[in-house]
Amino acid sequence: MDRTVIAYVIYLAVSIGLTVWVARTLSRNGRVFLSDVLHGNEKLADAVNHLLVVGFYLVNLGFVALYLSDDETITDTRGIFEALSTKLGVVLLVLGVMHLGNVYVLNKIRRRGLMEQEQVPPVPPQGWVAPTAGA
Repeated sequence: MDRTVIAYVIYLAVSIGLTVWVARTLSRNGRVFLSDVLHGNEKLADAVNHLLVVGFYLVNLGFVALYLSDDETITDTRGIFEALSTKLGVVLLVLGVMHLGNVYVLNKIRRRGLMEQEQVPPVPPQGWVAPTAGA
């Protein structure tokens, strides 16, 4: 078998495995965070979590597929390792950027919700007081 094809097979197996592992980890651990962001609405947290995972898969697996092709022919074993290290390194960076982007957006949503909670008075107004003449 051609060394380039071997590199492609290893690249796809490792990249897809990493993408699935990261998505499952984010889904499992992010559910608690989403529940907090969405004020305990479990059904909405599950739905948003699922949508985020689907989007994560689409973007990352699409990138893995687009980044598969290579113009160079691999002629030796060293070339396999060099090509794989470059390709897998870029895939890992993309996975990391996607994760940080998700956390950033969710944190902004959470902060906005906390700010809205702080602006609501703990007790609704009972009425108003007329200003005094001496004040």
